[in-house]
Amino acid sequence: MDDRLISVIIPVYRVEAYLRRCVDSVLAQTYTQIEVILVDDGSPDGCPAICDAYAREDGRVRVIHQENAGLSGARNTGIEESKGAWLAFVDSDDYLAPDFLERLYRACLDTGSDLGVCRWEYVRGEQPIPEHGSGKAEVYSGRKMLENLYRPDGAYFVVAWNKLYRRELFGKIRYPLGRIHEDEATTYRIYDLVKQAVYVDSSLYGYFVTPASITRGFNPKRMDWVYAVAERMDYFEQKGYRELMVPGLQAFADGSIDIYFGLRDHLPGSGEQQEEIRSFVRQGLKRVRPYGRFPLRTAVGYRLFLACPGIYRKLLDRVKSENGKQ
Repeated sequence: MDDRLISVIIPVYRVEAYLRRCVDSVLAQTYTQIEVILVDDGSPDGCPAICDAYAREDGRVRVIHQENAGLSGARNTGIEESKGAWLAFVDSDDYLAPDFLERLYRACLDTGSDLGVCRWEYVRGEQPIPEHGSGKAEVYSGRKMLENLYRPDGAYFVVAWNKLYRRELFGKIRYPLGRIHEDEATTYRIYDLVKQAVYVDSSLYGYFVTPASITRGFNPKRMDWVYAVAERMDYFEQKGYRELMVPGLQAFADGSIDIYFGLRDHLPGSGEQQEEIRSFVRQGLKRVRPYGRFPLRTAVGYRLFLACPGIYRKLLDRVKSENGKQ
């Protein structure tokens, strides 16, 4: 296996309007030792023909046509078919800065890291990715990467697609089939295998904002997030990662409460799921005790949510409004 080869895996489904922009950004990378794996996940539009055209025009492109298996299934196919010593994932409506692969690859080599991560930015069209960040490279242990999930900029560390991975990290790990928020169910397990990772504080990945994005708006499958993070907390507890329990349980409760109100507003028949979320919050108040405490205001808020969700929401909206005025 060529240790310099990077396999870029692009799941493809119903992105005819955006696919060329995505693939062109990958083929234009300043780092050229790549193979591009386009996984046509049974797309019913013109995407299969577009994929085949790229394969005919550029020998670095391979196309796999399969029956629809969802985003996780398409990524898993790409992993299994890849030949590179390094893996990267790109969603097919997103696009890359020209030096995305080169910056992450060089940072991994320079620091002896198994994993490279960069900033990502929301993008809404054809414009270049906005440039933010110091450009510095910061090195972390795998355990510290788990802590980074709870940083204010933790979204950079959760998702699958702004990263470069040594392929060995996926030796026994695959994305869960049939679930959204598949990153939440997987990334922490990868970090637990990482000896060392490097974070490049530069915006190198453009996350395209489109109404069709599967995680945009309220989706009844948002409960997948709740279940994935519940599994993560069980994992941390079983591993004895005490320092992750308080921030993890707080983030779990906050995110679950947000989904609770989405269910209540949009799915009148979701009483069972709403009660399941209330149960998780109730358990969290007890579960946190061996590891520390929630901030007093936070703990009081959770108790108010359990006693009277409507009043909790009004107070929360007021706090958000006041913070927005500052």
